[in-house]
Amino acid sequence: MVQSTILDQYGRPIEYDQLTEELSAPSLTGIRSTWYPSTSGSLSPGRLAAMLEAANQGDADDYLTLALEMEERDLHYASVLGTRKLAVSGLDVTVEALTDDAADVRMADALRELVTAPEFDELRADLVNALGAGYAVSEIMWDKSGRTWMPCDYKERDPRHFRFDRDTGRELRLIDPQDMANGIALAPYKFVVHYPRIRPGLPIRGGLARLAAVAYMCKAWAWKDWMSFADIYGLPMRVGKYGPGASAEDIAKLMSAVANLGSDAAAVMPSGMSIDFQTAAQTAGAGDFFRGLAEWWDKQVSKGVIGQTMTTDDGASMAQAQVHQLVREDLLTADAKALQNTLQRQLVRGFIDLNFGPGRYPRLIVNVPKPEDVAALVKALGILVPLGLQVEQSVVRDKLGIADPAPGALLLQPAAPVPVAANRALNAEVRPTPADAATSVDRVDAIVRQLDAQQGAITEQWLDQIRAVVDQAATLDDVRDGLFAQFAELSLDGFAQGMQDALDAAQAAGRYDLMQEAASG
Repeated sequence: MVQSTILDQYGRPIEYDQLTEELSAPSLTGIRSTWYPSTSGSLSPGRLAAMLEAANQGDADDYLTLALEMEERDLHYASVLGTRKLAVSGLDVTVEALTDDAADVRMADALRELVTAPEFDELRADLVNALGAGYAVSEIMWDKSGRTWMPCDYKERDPRHFRFDRDTGRELRLIDPQDMANGIALAPYKFVVHYPRIRPGLPIRGGLARLAAVAYMCKAWAWKDWMSFADIYGLPMRVGKYGPGASAEDIAKLMSAVANLGSDAAAVMPSGMSIDFQTAAQTAGAGDFFRGLAEWWDKQVSKGVIGQTMTTDDGASMAQAQVHQLVREDLLTADAKALQNTLQRQLVRGFIDLNFGPGRYPRLIVNVPKPEDVAALVKALGILVPLGLQVEQSVVRDKLGIADPAPGALLLQPAAPVPVAANRALNAEVRPTPADAATSVDRVDAIVRQLDAQQGAITEQWLDQIRAVVDQAATLDDVRDGLFAQFAELSLDGFAQGMQDALDAAQAAGRYDLMQEAASG
């Protein structure tokens, strides 16, 4: 056995010969059997309690079998657990070099080749099964046919083929004929063991199956009673009647006819006999009781597995769904970090140590996308960037989900500014300012002079009418009455048009100044 001077994270030397061998293969008749008896068929509170306690003491075969059968037999549990598994196994994985040093970049590129292989996605799908049972194991099959050590396959292993040590309950060991009672230590850099870290404590107590086991048992009882109720009361009660002189043979025929009506809806019986149909009494609403009990347990399972019931059991408004989606994001982030840590310690470290030597490792990151308020982001950038905020384009592209443009691609461009000449043409209705107005102050004076010249005749006419009223009045009351009478005769059309022309001229002058400043800047 060739050993390396390279040590794994537990200080054990790597044995190269074991890396390419299959060390934990199951067999039909060996100690790692592929067949286990069912444990969920006749589950009772006493049996379930004994099963969970045995798992705590190191004998977890029955509990692990129950965890697998719960996914096979309970559609709701399988659905919500599958949702949580797929959520984390479908996340994108990226690799970051430790530094910009050429050696670190080379290691990161090699790790990216491993991550982009299809077998890596299968590994992640297998490891998230730990969410149910509490742990999951995959055996790495290393290949050294090329210049580097590269995993060629990841073989999922039955969790019942392993057991935790009896001293601490935390070290997972392989069941093997070498040590039937305690198992043997896992070979360095040969296995990936994932613990979901859902709850603190012993790993065997950390699976969601343990949390949902009581609900599964109670729901199974409710479902069994519901089906029995439907079988007995789903059809009307059939009552056969026979006369005093009926023989045993006739009674047997009648009994057979009554029984056949339940399945065949047809029967033959001797004459002189009859069958009456009677509706079962006091059964209204009994079916709703069983359905309500099963649905209540389903909701408890939803809360325990994915943290909410909004997207699985209850209809909801958009606002409610967004609130509950935040809770699921927290669970997803925790699951992603646990998977990321497992892959970093047990796969990335082994890959780098075997090919480049220990000491420096690129980072493998399981990315959890964060929802972005695109409208708010665009609005903020539109305000802050003109004020001088410097923002990197790649950051904004990542948040918006927009890829970098390819070389030579046709790009969207900002609208070209309106030329000064065209802008003047758009405002041709505004009377031009004097040609000698070289500054903004001169243009303001020109606009004032233009307004005074246009409005002077109108306001002078108003003053003449007011003077005439004052000259003809003998008292102040005569002045007041005369002014009221003149209001209806004072024309405002010309005055309003003059004011509008002045405002248009001021707007055109201001726009011209802004364009001049932009052109000079």
